[in-house]
Amino acid sequence: MSEQIRSLTAQKIEQARAEGRTAFIGYLPAGYPSIDESIEAAVQLGNNGADIIEIGLPYSDPVMDGEVIQQATGQALENGFRVADVFHIVKEVTSRTDAAVVIMTYWNLVDRMGVDEFSRRFAEAGGAGLVTPDLVPEEAAEWFEASDKYELDRIFLTAPSSPDDRVKLTVESSRGFVYAVSIMGITGARTSVSDAAERVVKRAHQAGAPRVCVGLGISEPEHVTEIGTYADGAIVGTALVAALRDGGPAAVGELTRHLVSGATKN
Repeated sequence: MSEQIRSLTAQKIEQARAEGRTAFIGYLPAGYPSIDESIEAAVQLGNNGADIIEIGLPYSDPVMDGEVIQQATGQALENGFRVADVFHIVKEVTSRTDAAVVIMTYWNLVDRMGVDEFSRRFAEAGGAGLVTPDLVPEEAAEWFEASDKYELDRIFLTAPSSPDDRVKLTVESSRGFVYAVSIMGITGARTSVSDAAERVVKRAHQAGAPRVCVGLGISEPEHVTEIGTYADGAIVGTALVAALRDGGPAAVGELTRHLVSGATKN
């Protein structure tokens, strides 16, 4: 994993580790239910215990997202959200919280704007890096160049189905942390975390990843505690989006406090 360039997400995860905590990463869609409310929700997330805030860019064909997130991003698009709006959101959130802010995006959205321009504007807004679920390292030459130029983290995904050489390439190509997908399929809160999660994290660690965070399926503090026994961070999305849908930004802050109660290691 490339570590020569300053990594904001690595700093946040290492800070949590030094404090005896599992790093907490929370996902929210940009522009849902409105731009201003998405900013307030992300601020609530950051000011109530999230180390890293993952802001999702709404996309018309979100193949990895479950129903709750699809409905939220669909509403954002219907309300007129544009990709360029995310830079305003990131700037507001980074100015009002200490959390590192990353964007999760399907690569077409970055490519359409121009990889260098997107990266520059994101870095100027205070952003830390990109999570790119549909971009593979072999096709990421422009992203490697731009992320080094603007000192942004590259967060690639590894899954239960990834062969050993794919895991190794993912680890070598990532900066900040590796995103471990704990189940096959779409996102969504579940009653338990897939037992595949520990195997995915172990393989990434064995391939040399200093930091591996687990996403998909986390909805209770007990899940965060469980994940903390083998991973460096827990990623929560659907449960937070549902809280925002049902109770507004304040509910996001309340749920974040509840979930991070499981992050402290004994």
